[in-house]
Amino acid sequence: MSMLQLLFPRKCVFCQKLLPKGRKDLCDHCMEHIPEFTKSKRRIPFVARWVCLWYYKDEVGESIRRFKFRNARHYASAYGKYLAKRIFADFSEDFDVISWVPVSTLRKLSRGYDQSNLLAVSAAKELSLAAVPLLRKIRNNPPQSGILGVAQRKANVQGVYKALDAQEIRGKRILLVDDVITTGATVSECARILLTAGAKEVCCIALASAMRD
Repeated sequence: MSMLQLLFPRKCVFCQKLLPKGRKDLCDHCMEHIPEFTKSKRRIPFVARWVCLWYYKDEVGESIRRFKFRNARHYASAYGKYLAKRIFADFSEDFDVISWVPVSTLRKLSRGYDQSNLLAVSAAKELSLAAVPLLRKIRNNPPQSGILGVAQRKANVQGVYKALDAQEIRGKRILLVDDVITTGATVSECARILLTAGAKEVCCIALASAMRD
């Protein structure tokens, strides 16, 4: 065992228990007992299809909060592997480009990273692809997590995203990567902007969903 592993032993990204030799991401218990997301019947406006990996609760919720707010950016590698598997299973070759839902410049500076960018890059790498920036967040709006109503969440994200290079968007089938889908207001607004810029179709994949049918 290397000195690095002795000082920083690998832990399950969900329950944080020490992993046995040869395991890198999840412990056996979490792999067996954390429920996978089942396809929802809910529609998200402007999004052709969407899917998540898990539900935003219990160990999954805590894990994602560590990833987003407590500098656990190394989780992106583990998450990316599972995102890539789900992308391959659910979307196969039904997209031309992978991108992500960006955070604002101010939030990226304060946090030190854009978590959805890390997810998209990691998942794309597993698929031997490149993640391409297609959107920029032009206003540092209040976090969606602090807003409860569906209509209020929708209003909070209106006009905060801007399409970048139209040549990269026009006629393309785009797969957007995000961390958590709650009401779908954020990915809906991003999809609307991309479709307005000429995208053929926008789908979305996220780590977790707070939506239940």
